[in-house]
Amino acid sequence: MTTFDDRERAFENLFAHDQDLAFRAQARRNRDIGLWAAGQLGQSGEAADLYASQVLMASVEKGGTEAVIAKVREDLARHGVAVSDHQIRHRMDEMLASAIDHVKHD
Repeated sequence: MTTFDDRERAFENLFAHDQDLAFRAQARRNRDIGLWAAGQLGQSGEAADLYASQVLMASVEKGGTEAVIAKVREDLARHGVAVSDHQIRHRMDEMLASAIDHVKHD
């Protein structure tokens, strides 16, 4: 095995590690935005956890961040809670920063 092979393997491992961290941080962010939206809907406890799981599943089943935003926006609007896409995105950005920090220290 050459030094080049060792370096290539190290870069591949680093990339895989970074991808894993990004996935876990986004999943945590999506769950957290679900809990936040549940609070806006007046839900707490098990109901909030269930809603957060539904938001997380929307990201997996329907395609990531845009699916999460659409679900949260539609659910909030259906219950008369006025929140713009910009506000949801801003909250998600804040939550992603927190999630990244949490995942790095897990």
